[in-house]
Amino acid sequence: MDRIHVPDLLDRMIEVDGSDLHMLVGEPPTVRSRGRLVRLDEFGDLTPERTEQVAQDITPSRSMAEFEQVNGADYGFAYEDKARFRVSLFRQKGTVALNMRLIPNKLRSFEELGLPASVQKVLHAPRGLFLVTGPTGSGKTTTLATMIDYMNTNRETHIITIEDPIEYYHNHKKSVVTQREVGNDVPTFDQGIVKALRQDPDIILVGEMRDLATISAAITAAETGHLVFSTLHTTSAARTIDRITDVFPYEQQEQIRAQLAGNLIGVLSQLLLPKKDGSGRIAIYELMFCTPAIQHNIREKKTHAIYSTIQTGQQYGMQTMDASLWDRFSKGLISQEKMMESAAKPDELQEKLRLAQAQMAKGQRR
Repeated sequence: MDRIHVPDLLDRMIEVDGSDLHMLVGEPPTVRSRGRLVRLDEFGDLTPERTEQVAQDITPSRSMAEFEQVNGADYGFAYEDKARFRVSLFRQKGTVALNMRLIPNKLRSFEELGLPASVQKVLHAPRGLFLVTGPTGSGKTTTLATMIDYMNTNRETHIITIEDPIEYYHNHKKSVVTQREVGNDVPTFDQGIVKALRQDPDIILVGEMRDLATISAAITAAETGHLVFSTLHTTSAARTIDRITDVFPYEQQEQIRAQLAGNLIGVLSQLLLPKKDGSGRIAIYELMFCTPAIQHNIREKKTHAIYSTIQTGQQYGMQTMDASLWDRFSKGLISQEKMMESAAKPDELQEKLRLAQAQMAKGQRR
């Protein structure tokens, strides 16, 4: 078939409400729409030449040079004034492949994201480290962009973001926002943090804590009086603490646990599940704050106890993922099947469901 006209492809992706576009040789372009994969058969199967042509059309020269050197590159791409994308260019089976993730033009509100109300108190903190975690595609970047926008609107601060790539552009509001991109403006995340500390920041956003150097720099920034936000690909607060400490050599882990206990404000873990009515996806959240009990759990290497501490810490604004699942299920937003699949303790939810059904049956008999 002829070359692919990229604007036609992206218009079609937007038309079917796509969140991701996958381009792999041997398949037609495939879009993830509302959690399902939709093949755009009208564009035909992709050949190595056609996929390479699309990559050449949308990839800046710096990123193409990186791709040719290490067989992978991540960058941002703006489609006219219609949409922005985060692009991952890579090789599979010896051929060029790419993924394009749509970045929503409009920043969403706390209410639209369904964020726990208690998250807002974090955004008024003077210092500390707050982490947003979850698997790839769970909406971490969107959540952080909403938080940055809230602080930009409500606080007089200097906010520095270090991102790879920059996804949401923030205009100056009450705050001044400096956005730096890894590869273009700074060489690495950790170097970006070090340089940011010399630029009078109040708030620092680190796109991802990928390695020991970045984690160390982020903790140091929090220790020295800054409010720091970042992400990890972990699925719960307990796993987040373990992941961070495990990055360090054994002899440093006790010190890192002490630093986390003293500087971590909290962890918001999230995942996206398909809505019961098929109209899209909805976020589920676990929220942990570093209360004295949580600090004790971290210092004493008792991360296994964090879940139950969150469970009994509702007065502090904490909630477990299972509590969030139950809330979404009881409102008819997700199916029982999806709730049980994602539960940390499915037996407890099953018992809760049994009791609720028994109560309902009892009420109907009256």
